[in-house]
Amino acid sequence: MSRASTASGALLLCRAEPAVVRPAAHLLRERMRLAPAGEGWSVLVPETKPWASGADPVDQVLGGWAAALAVGAAWPVLALWWDADRAGYALAAGFRRTVGYVWLADGTAAGEGEAMRTFAARLGLDPVLDLEQLDRLTRPDPAADARARLLGLTAVLARAGVALPVGLTPGESADRLRSVAVARGAETVEWSGWRDAVRAELDVVEEGPLGPWLRGPRARALGAAQLALGLPLAAWGLARRSGGWTVAGAVLLTHGALSLAYDRARERP
Repeated sequence: MSRASTASGALLLCRAEPAVVRPAAHLLRERMRLAPAGEGWSVLVPETKPWASGADPVDQVLGGWAAALAVGAAWPVLALWWDADRAGYALAAGFRRTVGYVWLADGTAAGEGEAMRTFAARLGLDPVLDLEQLDRLTRPDPAADARARLLGLTAVLARAGVALPVGLTPGESADRLRSVAVARGAETVEWSGWRDAVRAELDVVEEGPLGPWLRGPRARALGAAQLALGLPLAAWGLARRSGGWTVAGAVLLTHGALSLAYDRARERP
């Protein structure tokens, strides 16, 4: 195993509570530990190290995980990663382009300043005070190596509510982070088959802005309204041999029936 792989590590910070993050994390098909990380934040600690095989470096692996978590969610995902040569972050939010920044091992900035401004904007950080702190992380500082840069980044994130559990410190090895997560009782999240994956994906969708219209009182009311409107509309179209109105009524009837059936099938005890 290379020196880079043994010195590498990663954390995934999600701007959502663990109960919301859990269903999406299942879809990564990777064994992870999940824990709260401040008010409105969660942290995922990888238990595996796919980057150790040498196929893809840690930054590419974490960037892919962050994008996969964020694409169907209403909350952003921040991947913090590091190895023996570099450190950095990747911020994914919905379908928008992932933004990232890199520091060399000695702390030399190797990213674009615009990335920091986009980072601050997407996380809703203070455009003056927080952005000033972020800008300092891009300036030369002989006393700050890559690990110090990551710690400076998490200090800024603390103003947005991030509070990593004690011991889950950027810059530590992946094995150390895993041990700390286990010792602190972080729950295990792992792939458990396609049936559970589909259920997890539905949970993610239902936790989003469309959730109330898919399950619950609003969904049932909408389904009933579609049935109530679709039935007379289809009958009216048939009576007048109007194909357009008949199809419109049939579509409403189908949507209403499916909405009620979905709500019933997904009903939890």
